[in-house]
Amino acid sequence: MAEVIRMPRMSDTMTEGVIVEWHKKVGDKIKPGDLLAEVETDKATMELESYWDGTLLFIGVEKGKSVPVDGVMAVIGKDGEDYKTVLDQSKSAAPVPDKKNESAEPPKNQSGEEKGKEKGAVAAEPVTMQAETETKVEKDENGRIKASPLAKKLAQEKGIDISKVNGSGDGGRIVKKDIDTFVPATGSAPKEAAKPGAQKSVMPFAQTGQESFTDVQLTQMRKTIARRLSESNFTAPHFFLTMEINMDNAIVSRNGINDISPVKISFNDLVIKACAMALRQHPAVNASWMGDFIRQNNHIHIGSAIALPEGLIVPVIRFADQKSLSQIAADAKDLYDKARNKKIQPQDFTGNTFTVSNLGMMEIEEFTAIINPPDSAILAVGRIKETVIKKGDGFAVSNVMKVTLSCDHRSVDGAVGAAFLQTVKRFLENPVTMLV
Repeated sequence: MAEVIRMPRMSDTMTEGVIVEWHKKVGDKIKPGDLLAEVETDKATMELESYWDGTLLFIGVEKGKSVPVDGVMAVIGKDGEDYKTVLDQSKSAAPVPDKKNESAEPPKNQSGEEKGKEKGAVAAEPVTMQAETETKVEKDENGRIKASPLAKKLAQEKGIDISKVNGSGDGGRIVKKDIDTFVPATGSAPKEAAKPGAQKSVMPFAQTGQESFTDVQLTQMRKTIARRLSESNFTAPHFFLTMEINMDNAIVSRNGINDISPVKISFNDLVIKACAMALRQHPAVNASWMGDFIRQNNHIHIGSAIALPEGLIVPVIRFADQKSLSQIAADAKDLYDKARNKKIQPQDFTGNTFTVSNLGMMEIEEFTAIINPPDSAILAVGRIKETVIKKGDGFAVSNVMKVTLSCDHRSVDGAVGAAFLQTVKRFLENPVTMLV
């Protein structure tokens, strides 16, 4: 019996996924563990592996298009099996139409010309850094330019004449990368995209003296960041507590620990450990607002925010209070590598009870962060900075770090947040207390 492959829910907030790439084509033999496709979710681009054995009989979603959770992606079964019967029996046999992701290729008339041209639509002016004779465009047996649907869509939105783009895909096929890296010739720009409302693209002001802009299409991750943090900012009454921490002892202790640790310990690892231990003493901060009650979590899972080109993601270090500094450092490194290499799984970025956001490595001295739901607090960490302090009868240079705690006033009161910060400060100013 053929198996219908549906879009899995890869995160708790995921509603749809976008097919970034199919790694198998219809007719390919599939076995368990084979990589079927790459799927962009609201959190990251993730790999979808097969749990089935058979032949790929049907692909229901083109590359670059979205499909809702539980929507049909493909069918795997025996070679030659009638998969249409299986699809007909499925309640969700066809993917939900996504008008935003419809093919960018315009309709053709009998002569093969674009109907938009018949109606007087303005075609994109050819734009290229190369002479037209140097552009090699591969065409299929029907005389159409070989390009992926996503590449066609992006070219039309950007007003690029796709016939002037060199393809780097198989057989000279034009792919998304070719559109993204396409550079117009100096002094030449597309007049108008053929599709109404499409992005207009011109050369930067520094080169031509013209105004310009670039419309960046939203990724699933960016959409979710915008929605969730907007909800957090406007529904959770934030208040902020800032404290200065002397990091002299932390610097000395970290150097000594790294002399014997199997994994390099970062200052962020020290902060995560300090927060985890402080949360054990202040359970009211390790909480979530649930509408008509407050949930105080008995477990401590620390989210550590990192920036990716697609947006922000928060890998979660579980039971951080029960782990040594070297274990926290190893877990953090593994999670960060997974996130950057698009190997991260839902269990790696869900379940946080508190979050740390550190911009110290980017020379930021102090900032405030928006609470990461379902947490009731997030700690924003700035850089360690040398400053002159009063010491005895004179002055001395000391290393200080500013941290700001953002709290949800519905579940955390000011005095509770302040007491939590005092405990974090004690741990970081005397790191040996975290080792006993």
